[in-house]
Amino acid sequence: MTESNVGDNLRDHFLIASPYLADPRFHGSVIYLCEHASDGALGLVLNRPLDIQLGEILEQLGMEGEDLDLPVFLGGPVQPERGFVLHGPGSHWQSTSVVSDGVALTTSRDILEDIGRGQGPEDFLVALGYSGWGEGQLEEELASNSWLTCPAKTELLFSTPWQDLYQTVLADMGIDLNQLSESVGHA
Repeated sequence: MTESNVGDNLRDHFLIASPYLADPRFHGSVIYLCEHASDGALGLVLNRPLDIQLGEILEQLGMEGEDLDLPVFLGGPVQPERGFVLHGPGSHWQSTSVVSDGVALTTSRDILEDIGRGQGPEDFLVALGYSGWGEGQLEEELASNSWLTCPAKTELLFSTPWQDLYQTVLADMGIDLNQLSESVGHA
């Protein structure tokens, strides 16, 4: 992906589903945007846990860490068989992309091996699949008030329980969901 204009780039931002978002797959979702460029965007849903724990996935992959009772999230409907680890800074694994000073995205198996051995990043979230937008698609959805946006805060990203994330991010933006009109905006 090529970079878009800096002022329009929503990399390292939260996308918060507005009540007017038509797609039921994203109702009440908070997405962390890992990439946003002129040819599209990629993000991970942070508050849709799957019915599987990280330890179960590690066990299926023949790795240590089968006792890790941590949620695995449905990052989005695209390539749900593919794993993504969103994590804080530190070591770089085989396929790590730096998103911001405080966040990186790794898609290689070596990070899961390190997590299973207790040698992974301190802060991390594991997701299967991602949310993707083609050229101009996200911009169209933003123009139709499907999403609210705000710069991401790593303390909310990694420290807020998934079930509280939607309300917490809205509250951090100063938004009361009951007071939203159809002309939502961006912080």
